[in-house]
Amino acid sequence: MEILLIIRFCCNCTYALLYKPIDRVTRSTLVLHDLLKHTPVDHPDYPLLQDALRISQNFLSSINEDIDPRRTAVTTPKGETRQLVKDGFLVEVSEGSRKLRHVFLFTDVLLCAKLKKTSAGKHQQYDCKWYIPLADLVFPSPEESEASPQVHPFPDHELEDMKMKISALKSEIQKEKANKGQSRAIERLKKKMFENEFLLLLNSPTIPFRIHNRNGKSYLFLLSSDYERSEWREAIQKLQKKDLQAFVLSSVELQVLTGSCFKLRTVHNIPVTSNKDDDESPGLYGFLHVIVHSAKGFKQSANLYCTLEVDSFGYFVSKAKTRVFRDTTEPKWDEEFEIELEGSQSLRILCYEKCYDKTKVNKDNNEIVDKIMGKGQIQLDPQTVETKNWHTDVIEMNGIKVEFSMKFTSRDMSLKRTPSKKQSGVFGVKISVVTKRERSKVPYIVRQCVEEVEKRGIEEVGIYRISGVATDIQALKAVFDANNKDILLMLSDMDINAIAGTLKLYFRELPEPLLTDRLYPAFMEGIALSDPAAKENCMMHLLRSLPDPNLITFLFLLEHLKRVAEKEPVNKMSLHNLATVFGPTLLRPSEVESKAHLTSAADIWSHDVMAQVQVLLYYLQHPPVSFAELKRNTLYFSTDV
Repeated sequence: MEILLIIRFCCNCTYALLYKPIDRVTRSTLVLHDLLKHTPVDHPDYPLLQDALRISQNFLSSINEDIDPRRTAVTTPKGETRQLVKDGFLVEVSEGSRKLRHVFLFTDVLLCAKLKKTSAGKHQQYDCKWYIPLADLVFPSPEESEASPQVHPFPDHELEDMKMKISALKSEIQKEKANKGQSRAIERLKKKMFENEFLLLLNSPTIPFRIHNRNGKSYLFLLSSDYERSEWREAIQKLQKKDLQAFVLSSVELQVLTGSCFKLRTVHNIPVTSNKDDDESPGLYGFLHVIVHSAKGFKQSANLYCTLEVDSFGYFVSKAKTRVFRDTTEPKWDEEFEIELEGSQSLRILCYEKCYDKTKVNKDNNEIVDKIMGKGQIQLDPQTVETKNWHTDVIEMNGIKVEFSMKFTSRDMSLKRTPSKKQSGVFGVKISVVTKRERSKVPYIVRQCVEEVEKRGIEEVGIYRISGVATDIQALKAVFDANNKDILLMLSDMDINAIAGTLKLYFRELPEPLLTDRLYPAFMEGIALSDPAAKENCMMHLLRSLPDPNLITFLFLLEHLKRVAEKEPVNKMSLHNLATVFGPTLLRPSEVESKAHLTSAADIWSHDVMAQVQVLLYYLQHPPVSFAELKRNTLYFSTDV
């Protein structure tokens, strides 16, 4: 009789749902599941119970599909509300490989899911990979965490190739739209672009985020941003302050919870640009100048510094770092940075307390873990930042206020090479003029900056990639231009990233590129050759064709960059990373010559920029070649190009 009543309830639950909360359906499903579990298969009521469970589950599924998608809660079997607090896509290291997961943080449980593949016309669903009740979730301290499983990092050059392909596909899509091309062709291009963006999103994160179930297994995610790692950690720790109880979900409870994720989720799409609508902003391309002024609101003295992050290709990248201001509650940095933007829409500022305790090392990446004191984010509104004037603002973070200023320079404006009106200095002056005046083979500024980097910066993480303080760089520029006697003393005291930035600025401000305007078209043609022997002959011939000061300086720089790349396990700078930083700087044509080469500012990874990177990478990967050897071979080759 009881079984028949339950079946009757399931068949008439539409009426009940008009007046009763949805948890009645959930509870009836659980009751039916338990009855079925304890009923022998040969019992006459077993088929009836199966039918009742199927009806109840189907009805619950249909209710979930029709319910308001803005709801953020699901009811637990005990009648309590389980609220969705946060969700997002994270890269999990599972069985030695990277997997993209959708992670859901509820008020009492963290659930890691994967979107199931479904045929056309069917509703999408999630498959739960694992879950941890928050009462059982712990964060291993750096000294407690075990070494992470070996995950082979994706080669930098392959990541850069993906970016290049994405940019090329963007350009093709824009051309198709401008020419009113066929929608099928555009969809094919969009599909290719999504595939490359997905691979980039999957393989670029490197920052470890480990969580542990006190009853068993540990799980490792890789994130692209320390900001993101901090957000997840803080959200979980805030929930853990409540009186939480450990529990185990039954298969039906887990099914109901996982089934609710599709409707509850707040992040619907993988964060790639191919998922954006056509009318959404493409972001900013160019250079953002940021001055980090000061911070207030610290309760006790500490060693404090800030880092700056911007988004690029769907994920955030750390771009700059202030110096450490020691033992203070009101640090005043007043440091300026120039940050390259690649379709960026947001700027993040993180404030850290520097940790000098070498025992607190993260075993996942052997880096000392500094404490995040606060973090904040602002949108880069083109109307606000695209002005000639500085825009001053304040970011509030956990009671801390960080004051900063910023202004934006478009890519086409920032790439101009402007010859110096004064020929007495070194910046903006032809390299042949400088070496002749100095009676040297390599400009003094190049030799001194390289020597200082190799002396104390060759193991600096992100050397040449991390921005130096703009005011320090300008100060070094001034002393080199004036040939000040205190240059060596100033170099020894200066932040190493500022010295690296000064070297980059010198090459960027040459009135013509180091590899010359005249040879630029030939370099572009040579690097595009597919036959290895033909490419070798062409690229070596082009080196021989350079003026002596340019060639000697280029060979000197090549050997330095190779020595930097030898320390890649420590400084994270591969040959490809260095080619990406220096390629456009050494090859980009001067203003007059570049009109035929520059593409739109919105396409920073243009065809020319890709080729410039590839040219330098070719020489970096080539066996060492000396000036004398090249000049000996000149006798057998024409220098006409």
